[in-house]
Order: sequence, then structure tokens, then C-alpha cells
Amino acid sequence: MTLIEDICPVPTIARTDMDAAVESARAAVGLPVGSRVVAAMSGGVDSTVVAALLHKAGYDVVGVTLQLYDHGAALKKKGACCAGQDIHDARLAAEMLGIPHYVLDYESRFRDAVIDQFADSYLAGQTPVPCIRCNQTVKFRDLLDVARDLGAEAMATGHYVRRSVVDGRAQMRKAVDHSRDQSYFLFATTAQQLDYLRFPLADLEKPQVRGVAAELGLRIAAKPDSQDICFVPNGDYRTLIDKLRPQGREAGEIVHMDGRVLGGHAGITDYTIGQRRGLNVAVGEPLFVTRLDPVKRHVIVGPREALLTASLTLDETNWLGDEASIEAAAEAGAPVLARVRSTRPPSPARLSMVEGAVAVTFASGEEGVAPGQACALYDPADPDRLLGGGFIKTTAAVV
Repeated sequence: MTLIEDICPVPTIARTDMDAAVESARAAVGLPVGSRVVAAMSGGVDSTVVAALLHKAGYDVVGVTLQLYDHGAALKKKGACCAGQDIHDARLAAEMLGIPHYVLDYESRFRDAVIDQFADSYLAGQTPVPCIRCNQTVKFRDLLDVARDLGAEAMATGHYVRRSVVDGRAQMRKAVDHSRDQSYFLFATTAQQLDYLRFPLADLEKPQVRGVAAELGLRIAAKPDSQDICFVPNGDYRTLIDKLRPQGREAGEIVHMDGRVLGGHAGITDYTIGQRRGLNVAVGEPLFVTRLDPVKRHVIVGPREALLTASLTLDETNWLGDEASIEAAAEAGAPVLARVRSTRPPSPARLSMVEGAVAVTFASGEEGVAPGQACALYDPADPDRLLGGGFIKTTAAVV
């Protein structure tokens, strides 16, 4: 074994499993063999295997890779056991597969739609989720237009979600491997986009995907998954924010929710809702950041129970449910399962309309909900089905 294989072991895969993976990919695409499909190739193992499976399944595959940030500064990702340049890996894979491959320079679009929005959100006291913004804008809006321009009948990605068609309408569902499910990050995918998208890895678990890559001789079989935000390869997002928005580095006060001033801080962008460490104040009880006030430059802290959220309102909503709109579902008081963090299971809740905004009221308090994060909604009668969601605009604490 090589050092890479020791750190990132690649399982073997039986021939019958390979055949099953190809058939699964063909079923996920649902188009006649020979149809043109654009494969979004990031250079990682998942998207590379998608391109390989579709090529092996007999589709006319065209690989497209987006250059989104300065790859020269991001060659090595923190914690990676096999660092490499993603564009180079995608190009080599496409060359090995014998498929056309295009690299598109989307740095300016990515900066405007994702990086600047990321910095502005922290400046506004919010907690952004840049991967969702990237999927919502650059990948599932701009790249889909490119795929259509290339004459493709569909675009395939390496996301772990399932697309199914029921009564002529496409639904998004959780992947078979719930530990890899990425439906939370795709809540903003519109019905029109979902009609065009395909997710060939829906029925596979990650070890199987790596096994397919190894069976096909792809050099990225043992490449580790990215752990950091792609444009912050060292994980130090605060340094990036300080560079882009230096006004966030304005001193302010740390204030207890009862009004007491407990100390000072060097910049509101150092803090997020739910944070406990790094407050540098002591009052004899554990304190957590419960709210941020960017106008007054206040970091408001309180006990853990103050983090419990009774309800929230949503902005920039998207709806994939059976009702005509999320507003119609909210007016009907539709029950939902609401997921406020990708690492947290959905909680029972109910939709409503509050002062013209879609609101989500939890059956019991939900901890650590922060404006700027996403709230993905699922069907209580069919928990694997994604109904849509929105970005959290406001929150109301449990009284």
C-alpha cells in the first residue's frame, strides 16, 4: 500500500457491483443511451465517478469544471492526505475517460455571488452558508445555462441526493446514505432546475463510490473530501473577512442580555450565535452568544437556555411541495420537519404567515438558530422528501 492508501483506504468492488452502479446511474439519468449529459466535474472523487459512470453507461458526456477562486493559493487543503489542484485532477480524469472537457473562469461571478455575500453576512451579524449560495447561483443557475448551450439534455452532479418523478413532477429526496445526504444544501433548487438536474450517486454509499473509482483506475480514488470552505483552504475565514470588510474590525461591547456590560471585543465578525469559547468574560456561569447587534456593535450573551428558539421567519424561500407555493402552504398551517443545521436532524414544526413573511414554529425549542443560516423543510408524512426552505431572517426566543 502507498501512504495515501494507508490514510485513505480504497475498498475493492466486485464486478457485479460495478454493473449495478452503472445501471443505477442510467436509471438516475432516465434518458436514452447516447443522450448528451454535462457532468459538473469539481476534481473530487464524487463528480469524477459521476462522469465515469455516465460515460460507461453509454451517454455522450461533456465535462465542465468551474474555476471559482485562486487555485494557486488553495493547492493544499487543511487536513487533506492527498493535496492537489482540483482543475488539474478534473482535466486528467476527463482525458483518461476520453470525454471533452471545458474549464470556465467564473472567478468574478463567484466573488460577487458567494464570497462578497459571505463577508457581508458576517458584517451584518449573520451566519452564512456559502455552499448553498454557490449551488443556488453559480452552479445551478449559471452552469445550467452553459449545459443547455452545449446541447445537453441534462446536467449531472456528484451530490448525494435523489431525484424522483411522481405524477410527472420531479421531487428531491434524501440519498440512500443518510450520513452523506446533501439535500439541506440544495433546498434552493427550483422545480425548473430539478427537471434538468440528475444525481447518479443517489443509491451509492461513499465507500462504493471510491471503489468504483479504484476499479476504473481513476487516480482520485483515494483523494480525501474537502473539509473546509473551498475559498478558505486554511479554515481561517476571519482573516479573509478582515481583508474584504475591514470595518468589521471595529471594537464594541460584550453585553449580558440583562443589560450589564461585561467587557469589550475587537470586532463583531469574531462571533457567531451559540459561541461559547473566546468570550473572555467571567460571571460565574457559562455564557453563550445569543444575539449580535451590528449597528451598536454589541455582542449579546446569556445562559444556554436563551439559545432556545420558538420560531423563525424565512427570506428567499423556495418550494418543491405539492401546494402552489410556500405561502399557500403557510396559510394552510402545513406541518413540516424543519432542519436548521446540516448536522442536526429535522424537528417537527408548522408553517404560518407572520406579517407577510413565512414563519416556522417549532413544536419544542430549537437551539442555536442563527439569522443567515438555511432552514430546509421536509415532509412529515414522507421524511426523505425535501419540500424546500429559505434563509433564516429573524428568530423569536422561547419565553
